[in-house]
Amino acid sequence: MVIQPRRGLFQLDLASIWQYRELLYFLVWRDVIVRYKQTAIGAAWAILQPIVTMLIFTLIFGRLGKIPSDGIPYPVFTFAALLPWTYFSQALARSANSIVGSSNLVTKIYFPRLLIPLAASAAPLVDLFFSSLVLFALMAWFNISPTWGFLALPLFLGLAILTALAVGLWSSALNVRYRDVGHIIPFLSQAWMYASPVAYPISVVPQKWRLLYSLNPMTGVIEGFRWALLGKERPDFMAMAVSAIVVLVLLVGGIVYFKRMERTFADII
Repeated sequence: MVIQPRRGLFQLDLASIWQYRELLYFLVWRDVIVRYKQTAIGAAWAILQPIVTMLIFTLIFGRLGKIPSDGIPYPVFTFAALLPWTYFSQALARSANSIVGSSNLVTKIYFPRLLIPLAASAAPLVDLFFSSLVLFALMAWFNISPTWGFLALPLFLGLAILTALAVGLWSSALNVRYRDVGHIIPFLSQAWMYASPVAYPISVVPQKWRLLYSLNPMTGVIEGFRWALLGKERPDFMAMAVSAIVVLVLLVGGIVYFKRMERTFADII
C-alpha cells in the first residue's frame, strides 16, 4: 500500500471513510465510554444539563421576561430547542480538541484523519437520545401530540449533524495550528446560543433582519426541531432554507480545508 498526499483541491478521498467504518465505530464508542466512566449517575448527566438550563430559561425569560413562545408552553418550547443546541455545543467542544487530543494516534499510525472529528460529532447523539425522552415526557404532561411534521425530524437531525461536523472540521484543523481556538470555543458557544432562537422565537426578530439572522446555521435547525416536534404553526421555511445553504457551504469548505491541513498535522501537533 502506497500512502501519498492528494494533489488536487477536490481530491478528498472520502471513500476511505467507508473503508475505515469499523474504526469510526470504535472511536465513537471510546468517546461514549470515556465520558461516563467512573461517574456516579452515569447517563443521567445527558439529561441534567438541558433540564437545568430549561428551568433557568423558564424562570428568567418565561416568567420574569415574559418572552413569547408562539402559544406553546414555555418549558416545552425551550426544551425542544435545547435538544439540538446541547448536541451542537457538545459536538463542537469535542471536535475542536479532537485532533490535538488524539495526537498519539495521529503521529504514529495512518488512517483517515477525518474520522476523528466525525466521531466527535457522532458521540453526543447518545446524549441527544436520552434528552429526547425527557421532551416526550414534557409533551405528554402538557398534552402536546406530534403532528405529521414529526416525519421530517430525521431531516433536521441530519442538518444538525452536518452543522456540528462543518463547524467541527474548521475548529479542529485550526486548533492544531492555533491553540487559541480551544480557549475561544467555550465563549463562542455561549455567545452563539444567545444569537440563536433557543430562549425566544424567531418571530421576535424584525422582518428586515430575518434574512441576516438566518445566516446563523443553527436557526434553521432549531426552527425545524420545534416545527417537527411541537407542530409549531407557520414555520419559517425561508430561514430553514438559508441556514441549510450556509451549512452546505461550511461543510464543503471545511472538508477541503481539513484535507489540506491534515498533511501537516503530524509535524505540527
